[in-house]
Formats: sequence, structure tokens, C-alpha cells
Amino acid sequence: MKEKIPYKIYLNENEIPTQWYNVRADMKNKPAPLIHPGDGHALTIEEMNPIFCEELNKQELDNETRFFDIPEPVLEFYKMYRPSPLVRAYFLERALGTPAKIYYKFEGNNTSGSHKLNSSIAQAYYAKAQGLKGVTTETGAGQWGTALSMACAYFKLDCKVYMVKVSYEQKPFRREVMRTYGATVTPSPSNTTNIGKKILADHPGTGGSLGCAISEAVETAVSTPGYRYVLGSVLNQVLLHQSIIGLEAQAALKKFDIKPDILIGCLGGGSNFGGFAGPFLGEVLRGEANYKFIGVEPASCPSFTRGKFAYDFCDTGMICPLAKMYTLGSQFIPSANHAGGLRFHGISPILAQLYHDGYFEARAVEQTAVFDAAEQFARAEGILPAPESSHAIRVAIDEALKCKETGEEKTIVFNLSGTGYFDLVAYQQFNEGTMTDTIPSDEAIAEGLAKLPKVGNE
Repeated sequence: MKEKIPYKIYLNENEIPTQWYNVRADMKNKPAPLIHPGDGHALTIEEMNPIFCEELNKQELDNETRFFDIPEPVLEFYKMYRPSPLVRAYFLERALGTPAKIYYKFEGNNTSGSHKLNSSIAQAYYAKAQGLKGVTTETGAGQWGTALSMACAYFKLDCKVYMVKVSYEQKPFRREVMRTYGATVTPSPSNTTNIGKKILADHPGTGGSLGCAISEAVETAVSTPGYRYVLGSVLNQVLLHQSIIGLEAQAALKKFDIKPDILIGCLGGGSNFGGFAGPFLGEVLRGEANYKFIGVEPASCPSFTRGKFAYDFCDTGMICPLAKMYTLGSQFIPSANHAGGLRFHGISPILAQLYHDGYFEARAVEQTAVFDAAEQFARAEGILPAPESSHAIRVAIDEALKCKETGEEKTIVFNLSGTGYFDLVAYQQFNEGTMTDTIPSDEAIAEGLAKLPKVGNE
């Protein structure tokens, strides 16, 4: 009799990966470099060092090294909450009546409640090793800000967080966790920076965006001695650190000789999907396997499905380098939806290139459908998922229901990147029937794209 797959597949402490995987090393077409907005030249490490930590800049620009050793202090910290389990969703399968086999990698088992701690602890380590006093950052729903405040407390660094205003107001408890760990939290756009004042003048009453918060955090970092800016998604270095998710998932699946058919993750800036799918994409790039990948984004901020592959500013204030990505335009500010972590106008250059080359599919889903899936999952599996993660749940359920129609026994694996216990205002609105879907018009998309910079674009 064939052994039943356990509900949870755990690796032991000694099986935590000791290296991060750099998918760029296996990409035939490398992601386009960050360029200077003035004349379009590719940025050098020397030019990036005043903004980001020096060692992180080396990781950012390295397209050839396949594996990077995880520093011992980071690996030691990982052992407090890693390895994370790969869970067989037997109860969800039963509720759906599907022949599909569904697994999820659960990244919410730490105080930050999400996968973001994987990169924040690495970035804080490199900042401390450089002798810096502190770091600045932005946060959307608050997972990244929470994770960075934890990491900075561990390494005794100051932490200044600019939180997207709509999330700052919707998620006060997330804000208080950051403050508990010693971070200063400012709603963005704010009156504390020149860029924040300009954005408020141009967009009175705005709820903000990740692009706005990035601008403020960068301005503060470059104008404050002993500080650097750190980012929770988008950058190559962040996808590198988050690869530990996919590497652990690969090892757990291999334990029981499980071969996935479909791998799913939500898409905002790219750390979630990129970290989870990256090592599996590496197998495909090397010709070792063939999987179907689906990245899921909110219909209110559809960078992949309705954006343009072009160079654009990563921030609304237009002071950051230009990245080639699928973008809605740096001046596009999405509606105040509850997927706070998926409100970035662009996407990781790595994922943009892989998508452009046809390695994965992107889907946009509306938030009421997302919360419907979230409640289905919570009732079946006993975990309240984050709105961001629930985008992946939505499509995982959709794919499982297709299997129910066809009778196919496909194996579906998705990344459950965080918990939703700080998102109860959103669940309240969904349960009371007051939640609505907002999809930007073609005119709004066109307006944002019309303002793309000419540098680097045809």
C-alpha cells in the first residue's frame, strides 16, 4: 500500500538551505539593468552605494553567480522560524470535491506573519555589518515594515518606515507591532519630506501608494548620514533572499517524490512569487523539468495583464533609478483596495523578463472573488490568510475546480505567504457586503503609461 502523504511535510533544522539561489544565472535573457534617469547609462555599484548597502549592491548586479552563501548570523536567525511546513490541503480538497492534490507552503509562522522576514533579516545584517546607524523603507499592508522592524531590533538598528496611508489607517495594529519593535512609522504621503509635500499638493486626499512611500523613504535615506534605503520586493537581491521558500519547497516535495504540475503565487512587486517559483523556474530554464506557473495580481493594479514592458521609475516622486518592468506608470495610484502589499505600479525586472519570454502566466482577479476564496480556505484549513496570499488561493481553487470538471488529478502547489489576522477590517467589509471591486479604466491606464520616461524606451 502506497504511503499516505502526511498533512505537513517538515524539513529538519539541518535541512534548511545554506545558500540562496540566483535565478538570473540560469536565464538566457538577463533582466535589463537599472539605469540612470538622466542619460540612461547602467548604474554602477559606486553610484548605488549612497542609496543601498554595499554588499546588497553586489548581489543586485550579479547575473552569473548561481548560489550565494547565507551568512551564519542570518542562518541562525532563520532557525527560529524555519523551515516552514509544506502542507497537504486535504480538507480543502474534500470541500471542493476535486481530484486535484493541493499543497501550500506556509510562510506565516512568525510574528511578522509573512515571508518578508526572509529578506529583512538579511538586509539588516548587511546594514549592521557595514556599520550603519539605521535604515529607511516603505511598506504597503505592513508585513514588510513589521518584518524589517523585527530585524532591526535584532541587530540594534534604527528603522524608519513610511506606510501607505490607506493601510496605515486600515491596519492600526500592524502599525503598533512595528512601533513595539522600535520603528518610527509615518503615513505616506506625508508632510515630513519634500516629495511627500509635492505628492499631497498634486493628489489632495490620496490614500497613497507604494511608489509614494518609496520616494519618501529614499529621500530620507540619502539625506540622513549613516542611513541606507532597503526594499521589501522588486529588487534582484530580494528575490535572491526569498529563494529559500522555493528551495525548501523543492526539498519537501522531493522527500515524497511529489512532482507538481502547477505552481501559483501572488504578484505585487515580485518577492512572493519570485522567491517561491524561482528555484522551480531554474529547473525549467536548465531543461530539467516542465511546470505551469501562474502569478496572480489584483485587478485594481494589473501591472502584468494591462501594463507595458518598459523602463520606468520605481517611485512616484521619480528620484529612483529606472527599471525595465511591466508597469502601469509611476504616476498611477491604485484604488484603496485591501491587497495593501500588491499596490505597486511595476514588477521585478527578473519576473518581467521571464514573463516577456513566456515562462509563466499572469492573471488578474477582483478582491471580492479573492475574499470569497479566503473564507473558503479559512473554513477548510483553519488558517486566516492574508489578502495578498488569497490571490494565490483564488486561482488554486479555480484550477482545482477545473480538475473536478475534467477528472484530472493534477498536483497544485501555492505559496501561502502570510496570515490575515491584522486584516480584519477587510474581512468585516466582505462579510457585511460593503466591499466593492474597482478596476481601472482604459483611460486611467493610458494616462499612467503616457507619462513613462523617454530614457531607455523607444
